[in-house]
Amino acid sequence: MPASLFRPLPRPRAGRTLLCVSFAGGGTAAFRSWAEALPPDVELALYCYPGREGRFTVPFAADWEELMRDALAAVRSLGERPYLLAGHSMGAWVAFDLARRLERSADGDRPPSALIVSAAASPAQVAETRGISPSSGDSDEELLNWMGGVGQASSAVLAEPELRQMAVDVFRADLRVVDTYRHPEGATVAAPMQVLYGEGDVVDARAAESWRPLAKGPFAVDRLPGGHFYTPEVWARLPERLTALHTVRSG
Repeated sequence: MPASLFRPLPRPRAGRTLLCVSFAGGGTAAFRSWAEALPPDVELALYCYPGREGRFTVPFAADWEELMRDALAAVRSLGERPYLLAGHSMGAWVAFDLARRLERSADGDRPPSALIVSAAASPAQVAETRGISPSSGDSDEELLNWMGGVGQASSAVLAEPELRQMAVDVFRADLRVVDTYRHPEGATVAAPMQVLYGEGDVVDARAAESWRPLAKGPFAVDRLPGGHFYTPEVWARLPERLTALHTVRSG
């Protein structure tokens, strides 16, 4: 079976790992360039959702629990070194739920040393996100317009019917998984939590602050230039920001 964890630039002597989880409809491609931007003592690891890229032959996850089982297996294959866990958009919810489960595991699992959630409202605010975020019930045209508007789909993809349909199918499959998420009442994580949001995104300061009740440990919010994917310059330099989080400041 194709591996769910991808290391663009293996660094077996690295002291820690940055593990990234993608947005809905995404894979590992948007993060691969980060590998060379990281300090030499940090290795980049990317979790690939089922049904895309090297896992194209693996069926999409049927629901949230199936996705979490798959993601937990990927985390357990990381090895023994400390790791930071970062998720963008849908990946922020996946990263949070991973951290929550790993912290409560009785199987000797190692939780992340820090959690970074980017471009997403708290999963406790799922009802409030309806109407401002794409939905599995949206038409193909609505999903394509959203992907094009935030820069998730390139003009080349949008111009090619086969690629366009593939992008919609993957995006919708992930949104259907998100539809099955149920936030456990009172769920929190102890790992230091850093929240990032774009000043021009629909995920605004209020949405970013909605993560605060979910953090038992140090908590901080940073506003960055740009929209849902920030600016290209900010995105390219995010690895420096993320790996500088030895300890998230209280805020």
